[in-house]
Amino acid sequence: MYSMIEVRDLCYVYRSGQGETLALDHVNLSVDPGEFIVIIGHNGSGKSTLAKHLNALLLPTSGQVLVNGMDTGNPEAVWRVRQQVGMVFQNPDNQLVATVVEEDVAFGPENLGVPPAEIRQRVNEALEAVGMSAFCQRPPHLLSGGQKQRVAIAGIIAMRPACLVLDEPTAMLDPSGRVEVMDTVTRLNRELGLTVVHITHFMDEAVNAHRVIVMEKGRIVLQGKPREVFSQVDKLKNLGLDVPQMTDLARQLRSAGIDLPADILTVDEMVRQLCS
Repeated sequence: MYSMIEVRDLCYVYRSGQGETLALDHVNLSVDPGEFIVIIGHNGSGKSTLAKHLNALLLPTSGQVLVNGMDTGNPEAVWRVRQQVGMVFQNPDNQLVATVVEEDVAFGPENLGVPPAEIRQRVNEALEAVGMSAFCQRPPHLLSGGQKQRVAIAGIIAMRPACLVLDEPTAMLDPSGRVEVMDTVTRLNRELGLTVVHITHFMDEAVNAHRVIVMEKGRIVLQGKPREVFSQVDKLKNLGLDVPQMTDLARQLRSAGIDLPADILTVDEMVRQLCS
């Protein structure tokens, strides 16, 4: 299988009046079509800087990022790269531009020069995909945080990208809004085959990923399936990271003498183990 995104020996240096900061230090990463990857790490670990390289918002200081074979460092490829990789950020208010939901979702396809009849179809399909069809005539400022973020995701989906990059999209949401957005993203990956790269500091959002990548000081220090990564509780805690609540609870119960697996991730798994 070919890689949709290929990151090769990527380094990135932020330059300021105070000097230089190495934000990414020889990062190598492949993302396959249809994969759901979650990237975790504390603030300053480089995860958001990496995300911005995936659709050429930032360009490598050295190394290379390829999107479906296109080099993001090639100025002639940037437009096509950004059509392939759509980004959703923390604050949905910064991404909503129109006074009505359906007009906002239409904004991207209009800028791509999509014919009006196809724009209408894309808007309808995108709003249905994120469960917001009933709100098509609603002003965005009357929506909840979770609903706004789903509209922002619909706006990206309407441009038909191959990959969705989410840079801490639930950071500003309450728990119910977080659940709304994560249910939507998981469904888009599962049902539409959309490739997802999700940056988060909420460990519970990583349990359904195909792969979890842990970053520290601009490097990838750990990666694997969620069970493989989160079962290494001590290593993660030494990196200043939490683990999913149920994984931590299982660890505490094991230390109290209760025989439980170390790789429990969800409430349902914990209930099954305790009841058995």
